[in-house]
This record gives sequence, C-alpha cells and structure tokens, in this order.
Amino acid sequence: MSEIKDRIQQLRDLLNKYNYQYFVLDEASVPDYEYDMLLKELKELEQAYPQYYDINSPTNRVGGYVSSGFEKVVHQVGMLSLGNSYNQEEILAFHNRIKNEVGSVEYVVELKIDGLAMSLIYEDGQFVKAVTRGDGITGEDVSSNVRTIRSIPVEIEYQGRLDVRGEIYMPKDVFERINKEREANGEALFANPRNGAAGSIRQLDSAIAAKRGLQGYWYHLPEALEIGIDSHENALKFLEKQGFKVNPLRKVCQDIDEVWDFISEIAEKRNDLPYEIDGMVIKVNNLKTQIDLGYTAKYPKWAIAYKFPAQQVVTKVLDIFCTVGRTGKVTPNARFKPVSVAQTMVEYATLHNADFIKEKDIRIGDEVVIHKAGDIIPEVVKVVLDRREEGLKPFEFPKNCPVCGESIHRYLDGVDYYCQNIDCPAVIVTSITHFGSRDAMNIEGLGEKTVENFHKEGLLNNVEDIFLLKDYKDKITKIDKMGEKSFKNLINAIENSKKNNLDKLIFGLGIKHIGAKAALTLAKHFASMENLMKATMEELTSINEVGEVMADSVISFFQDENNVNLINNLKRYGVNMNYITSETYTSIFTNKTVVLTGTLTNLTRNEATEYLNKLQAKVTSSVSKSTDYLIYGAEAGSKYDKAVELNIEMLTEQDLLDELIKVGLLQQ
Repeated sequence: MSEIKDRIQQLRDLLNKYNYQYFVLDEASVPDYEYDMLLKELKELEQAYPQYYDINSPTNRVGGYVSSGFEKVVHQVGMLSLGNSYNQEEILAFHNRIKNEVGSVEYVVELKIDGLAMSLIYEDGQFVKAVTRGDGITGEDVSSNVRTIRSIPVEIEYQGRLDVRGEIYMPKDVFERINKEREANGEALFANPRNGAAGSIRQLDSAIAAKRGLQGYWYHLPEALEIGIDSHENALKFLEKQGFKVNPLRKVCQDIDEVWDFISEIAEKRNDLPYEIDGMVIKVNNLKTQIDLGYTAKYPKWAIAYKFPAQQVVTKVLDIFCTVGRTGKVTPNARFKPVSVAQTMVEYATLHNADFIKEKDIRIGDEVVIHKAGDIIPEVVKVVLDRREEGLKPFEFPKNCPVCGESIHRYLDGVDYYCQNIDCPAVIVTSITHFGSRDAMNIEGLGEKTVENFHKEGLLNNVEDIFLLKDYKDKITKIDKMGEKSFKNLINAIENSKKNNLDKLIFGLGIKHIGAKAALTLAKHFASMENLMKATMEELTSINEVGEVMADSVISFFQDENNVNLINNLKRYGVNMNYITSETYTSIFTNKTVVLTGTLTNLTRNEATEYLNKLQAKVTSSVSKSTDYLIYGAEAGSKYDKAVELNIEMLTEQDLLDELIKVGLLQQ
C-alpha cells in the first residue's frame, strides 16, 4: 500500500512541476500526450484509493465542483484601492508629497493588469483559500474556481500563513476565442477581458471556470515585513522563488524621471502585450517607509496608479437632459448614439454643469469626441466643429427644476445649480433611497422604484417616514407588486436596520463629503451620535483621515435644526445611536503577540484566531523576537523550532481552551 501512496505523490509532484514550467515559465518540458497519460494514471489511482484524496491534487485543477453560492470572507488585512493619476504633473505631485514627508525614496513601477483583484491564502505550505477583493473589507471565497488556474501553485516552500495578493486576468487571445465560441452558440459576448475573467471566477461550476484559460500575476505581500522582507522588490523575488507568476515587466527606479521614462516605454508597447493593462502602479520600495507614510481613509499614501490616456471615439449627441440628486444638485447629461468605447457600449455621459457645456459649446445634434476617463467613466472631450450642421442652437440651461418645476439657484462661489425646494420629489426619493441602500441602513426592499411609488402615495416624504410604514399595511399591500409577503419582509428589514452600527447611520444621513469609510472612522472615534453632534473643528481635524472640508461639512450638517430634529426622531423610533464594538475579554493574551502552528484538534485555525481576537491578542503568522506566545498543535514544524530557539513561551491547544473557559467564552 505504501508503494501506491508513494506513486500517487510522485505523480502529483511531477504534474505540479510540469504545470509550473508550462504556465509560469512558459516552457513545455514534456509532450502533451505524456502529461495527459500521467494525469490519467493519477486520476485512476485516486479513484481506486480514495483514502489518499488531496484537495490540492493536480486532478482537481480541471474543475468539476458545483457551488450553491460563495461564502463571505473578511480580509485579515484590507484590500484597499489605489489613488489615481492621469498625467506627468500628478505623478510629480505624488513624488513631492512623499519627498516632503520622508525624503528621497526608491520606487518600483509595475504594470496595472486589468483583471480581478484576488487574495490567495496559504497555510503551512498549502493553498487553502482564494478570496475576491469585494468591498476591500469583505470578499467572496472562490477557491474552487481559482484552484483550476494551473499557474497558481497549490504547494509552496514557505510554511507559515501567507496572504498573496494579485490579479486574475483573461489573456487577449483567450478572450477572442471564447467570444467566438459564445457568438456561435448564441450566447451574450463578454464586453472585455476583465468582464470575462470576473464572469469566469464567479461561475458556480468550477468545470466551466477551468475551461476559461485564466491566468494570474501576483504583486503584493501585505505582511512581508513580518517574515523578514524589507522591500517590495524583494517581496516580488520571494514570490517568484515560491513559484508564483510575477510580471517580469517591472523596474526599480531611483528618481521620478526614471519612473516617467518607464511609463512612456510601456505605453508604446501596451497594444502588443498579450493581456490588457489600464495603467501603471508606482510604489515606494522600502516597506518601513511605506508604514511611515501610512494611509488615507481610502488609499495607501505610498502608492499611486497612473491611468493611460483613454481611447477616443466620435459619436452624436441625441439629447441633453437634467437630473436632480439627493442634495438638490441639477446635473446635465448627454444621450449619445450608442458607441463602443474601451470595449463597452456607451450611450450616456454626465456633462457636469452649465459651465462645462458652455466652455465646450456642446449642442444637441453635434458630433463629439468621447472617451472613458480612467478607462471607466464616459466623458465628452470636445465637439467636432467642422462637422456641425447649420441651425444647431446653443443649449440653454433650464431655469426651473426638471422634476418639481421650482426655480433653481446657483451659489456665487459655485458652478452647480440647486433645486432648493425641500419638497422636491427627486430630492426626497434619492435621499430616502440612499438612506436605505446596502452601504447605509441596508433596508432590503426599499429600492428607488419602491421609494418613488411610496412617495407618490404620500407614504414617504422624509427619512423618518420609513419607520412609520408599519402603520400603513392596508394602503401598501394595494400598491403594485407589494403584497402581504413583500410588506412583511420590508417591515422586518426596517426593524432590523434599527440595530445597525453607528457608521451605517452616519453614512445614511448623506452628509456631504462623508463616505462609508469616513463614516466608520467618525463612528469609531466618537462612539456615539451625541458626541459627534458636539464635535468641534479642532476635534474633527485631529483625526488622521478627516480634513477641514469634511470637518466643516459635519459641523454644518448638525447646525441645521432640521437635521437635529431628524436625529432626535430616529432615536425616538429606536434607531441605534452608538458604535458597538465586538465583545472583548481580558486574559493572559491581552495585548500579547500570539502565533498558532500545527494541527489543532478541538478548534479550527479560524476559530482559534477569532477567540484570540476576542481575548485582545494580536495574532501573527510568523515567529519573531516580538512573539509572546506560541500555541502549538500536532505536527508543529519550523515555527515550533524557531520558538524554542528564541526561548518563547509555549502553550498547547488545551492551555488556550482552559483560558477560554476561565474567562467565560467556552463552557467546560
């Protein structure tokens, strides 16, 4: 029997080696037939001897697992976006900010792959999980699909916990082949390679994902310093050594001129690359300097993305119309003859404000050049004046709100027009819809159409009215598509929203310049709505992520008597006004650095980590001089040896269980 087990392992090792050589190094070391025969032999042996099953076997890289959905996973280290730049001046401004703060630095410049951001988790050398970026805090477990990408190693040399970040992408030739197949089958075409990659990764059947020819490039180790790596470039070399596919098209630059020269070099090669890129990424190389520079509420200060100038096309303006947002701002928009831009169809674009239209002299009937700013947002670049037909009249900005008909007003120091009618249906509907949206109070069933219908019926005229809907069952159940069941679900969602944490309420209020992350920052800092309402400019600007503009906006909001009354009424209806922190316990692990290793028998690794977090411990993946405790299970390996060497206190899983019982987290 041991001979069978040895042969299975030998086949797995061989096939993993051939996969690495072919998909990472682009070297075909054996003929396809020989590879197929080895894979066939392994499949047969695994079917005959199921006791040797291994989820990371090469046979599981052809798919076949059908999921009922994707489990939500919270990232241990958030997956933040990058700030964007669009020209050399903005790159220079980024460099000057860094130079003023920390002095001269070295940069690493990489290609910005246009794909799907992904986090790969390894434990003790084994691939255990792949998680999408999601909202940066919580993603989805797509392990069964990512495991089918053969360039991704399922086993690595490093034995600690490792979080590897990168991008899953669909090569251009694969994209073209698949779209031809889909067209022949009468299926909807993928809009672009990124759309193809995202759609493939979210397939519930991994066998479909396995056929999509996806690839991945890996470019970030969020915990590199903890494992003794001192620079971003060395982190990339470490990843290469572990068997990950790392883009060789990168450069370590000593100054900002060298950065721009490399960007220009790649821009010329962009169309010849076998994959789509939408820009470049510039990162400070030294990891300790990255920590010194820190983060804003949304972005790391030590990195920036440069977006290439967008593709430009010509189309016709069919109409110009205005919409009204939740603040009353009146925004002009253009409707075009549909046209493909950067591989997606474009039919509408914002025209921003009256000055924008006047400066570019945009008229209904004009042919205009449009592009996608940052390859994302459609924007009018200019009018093709030599194609203008006779008789086209300049656009006249409306003097009245397009929704309620009341006059609109432009502030002396601003460029935007506002409807100041507090009873304007558009303002009411959009503000209530925002309050109930997923990132705010998350009231399922209270979408824009429902809010619009309820407003027409006189049921919703402000945010407070949401919490009175329960009293209008007879009227609501007579509204189209709002039967008994829908009414019950909506009321339950409203009642559940009262328990939301404070940050959800702050964001839902729609305070100008306060997004979801800034709302969380404010909630954590002030702990209660009462404290936030009393906050001074000095108190607000003392918070790292809050500037003067945001602080002024918060103060102005709570100086309005109508908003104060709104808060008081929401409080009266039972809406939570406090920031609720996770329950914690004081123990021997409080404020201590703890490492887990080996196989635990009573708890999973995640459960043990969650318990330690509640005990206020800092759980890390590697042993160092700063480690206070090593908790070990069966088959503890190199971490155990290093802890012995550093004379770090050792605890068993039972010691952890005893402490959990002692503080009341577990029962005996």
